[in-house]
Amino acid sequence: MTIQRTEPKVEETKPAEASEGKPLTSAPVFSMFGGGAKKEKKDEDEDRGDNSGSAKAQREAAAAAKGEDEEEALESEDVHFEPVHKLTEKVKTVTHEESEEEIFNMRCKMFRFTQDNDGKGEWKERGTGPLRLLKHKESGKIRLVMRRDKTLKVCANHYITPDMTIAPMSTSDRAWLWNVGADVSEGEPEAITVSVRVANAENAQSFKEAWLKAQKENAALFEQAQAEEAKGVETKVEETKAEEKKEEPVASS
Repeated sequence: MTIQRTEPKVEETKPAEASEGKPLTSAPVFSMFGGGAKKEKKDEDEDRGDNSGSAKAQREAAAAAKGEDEEEALESEDVHFEPVHKLTEKVKTVTHEESEEEIFNMRCKMFRFTQDNDGKGEWKERGTGPLRLLKHKESGKIRLVMRRDKTLKVCANHYITPDMTIAPMSTSDRAWLWNVGADVSEGEPEAITVSVRVANAENAQSFKEAWLKAQKENAALFEQAQAEEAKGVETKVEETKAEEKKEEPVASS
């Protein structure tokens, strides 16, 4: 008996006919080289499981916040607040020189003579600035006032009285010194010795002339004031005596 082997019949696969205008290459071939249909990439934030939300949600929140800020900025343009303190109001500075007129002004450097406990003396700088002579508009008395530069702190304030004497410094031809019986630049009257140094010898001479002229005018005013004061004292004494006589009892006969 004869056995016939039967081999499986393999059907021939014919190449698919290319349609008009379409390539014959299939999608799996492209996938071998990284091609093919692209898959939508998921946000990495979702896979990571961020607590703050996905990047897309964060971008949307940032855009919304930006829009709100812009709206607030637009709305704030019409907002108006009244100032608590108006800086346009000027504050008047009182210098206690309002009732006086300036008759002399010269820039100089002032020194004050000081002594320590051992009796050793030295000149210490008092300040640099304009030295002025101010004449009172009513009484006519003249006082010397000097203020420091920038701070305007008073470093000399006294009348030029008849008992004062101005003298040149032996070390300079542009410096003068004098004794003051009552200087009130520190508040309380105190006796001090001061000296001033000016720019040149010509200014020194002008300063001396102005100083002596002020002293002369003050001398006349001080003498007049003293005479009026003495006259007032005499009048008061006479009035007191007259009152005492009226109060004395009349002696009986």
